[in-house]
Amino acid sequence: MTERPIDFVTAAPTAGSLDVTWIHGAPSRRRARDPKIQVHFYEEHTVILRQSKSVHYEAPFIYLLFGNDRALLLDTGATADPGLFPLRATVEGLIADWLGRHPRERYDLVVAHTHGHGDHVAGDAQFAGRPDTTVVSREPEAVAQFFGFTRWPDQVVTLDLGGRVLEVTGSPGHQRAAVTIYDPWSGFLLTGDTVLPGRLYVEDFPLFLASLDGMVKLAGSRTITHVLGCHVEMTSQPGRDYPIGATYQPGERAPEMTTSQLTAVRDAAASVAGHRGVHTFDDFIIYNEPRRRDLYKLVARGLGYRIRTFLLRS
Repeated sequence: MTERPIDFVTAAPTAGSLDVTWIHGAPSRRRARDPKIQVHFYEEHTVILRQSKSVHYEAPFIYLLFGNDRALLLDTGATADPGLFPLRATVEGLIADWLGRHPRERYDLVVAHTHGHGDHVAGDAQFAGRPDTTVVSREPEAVAQFFGFTRWPDQVVTLDLGGRVLEVTGSPGHQRAAVTIYDPWSGFLLTGDTVLPGRLYVEDFPLFLASLDGMVKLAGSRTITHVLGCHVEMTSQPGRDYPIGATYQPGERAPEMTTSQLTAVRDAAASVAGHRGVHTFDDFIIYNEPRRRDLYKLVARGLGYRIRTFLLRS
């Protein structure tokens, strides 16, 4: 039996909850207690997952959006091994539970990505061979073809999950295949690693700034509830980030940002255009085409963190 289609339009954006304490790692003696994947239901058709820092320090957020005909899994995390990171098993369980409440004769899954960096695509292989599943390659050409871009990236196209119609635009600059997705049902603007409370690494600054302009323009004509990226790297102290490689982030700030903060990212980026290096702001840090010495400093701080952690553990 197939249930009557869910109306993803009339009540949009729906009321959901981000009243959640995200697992942000733990001291080594308690690390084994952390679940490998944290699952939070924003509402019954919208799920946010976070990979545990006990599995990989990147601890990316992953999004699972249900429509009437298919679900979208956006990103697959930083770890390939299903024994260490059981993403497919977790997603299978979530889909089975959803179908138990909303029966369908057939239900598809699309596995796509905010962008093509390794900490967002590592789990793709877990979905190889899964029936009724499309895994979109990380390459820009494959991304443009799947979503139906004819003028990449300067275009807004749609992905229909079955009454839940997402809007997708290209947003390269951090990475060539980056996209931004607006979901009218939840009101989420999903920005990948382009906008988040953390380090914004930019490989092509003109493209990055153009993408931010497009994101601000899109947000200005849509109802946005939350701007959500894929990492948290900022502490609760303005302008202060955790060391790269940190597996314990006590007091981390919330992942969600506002449209005002999105605009602030765009304005900050415009203010440092033409100035390579590291530029620190209250809610984010822009790495404008970083120089070798900028990256050495970043890595050295992370190495110092790991040495201190090792000594405390000994």
